Amino acid sequence: MNVLIVDDLSFMRSVIGDILKDSGFTIAGEAVDGRDAVEKYRALRPDAVILDITMPVMDGLEALERIRKYDPSSVVVMCSSMSDQDNIIRAIQLGAADFVVKPFKKSRMISAVKKALSLDE
Repeated sequence: MNVLIVDDLSFMRSVIGDILKDSGFTIAGEAVDGRDAVEKYRALRPDAVILDITMPVMDGLEALERIRKYDPSSVVVMCSSMSDQDNIIRAIQLGAADFVVKPFKKSRMISAVKKALSLDE
């Protein structure tokens, strides 16, 4: 399973990437903002996307909306420290499969991605 990781912080992309690789996932690519995420999603067609909310150029909620409009079957897991109720509700309304709150435990990230991809153990 290929995953696109979207976060404006390189260390966070690296942490998430290492967690996913250690669990058998392949990193399809990385994006640094929402606009980059939409472009890379179209080019790479990953099985899932890990998407931050607070980013420059285009935030994660707008990117989520554009990705889901482009591909209604897309699998997107939001991952953000912006865990207020409004952001979580909006993300779910826009079609996010799950919402992981930063900081997170490795097991939470893996279970969210597996659940979103229907790979539950």
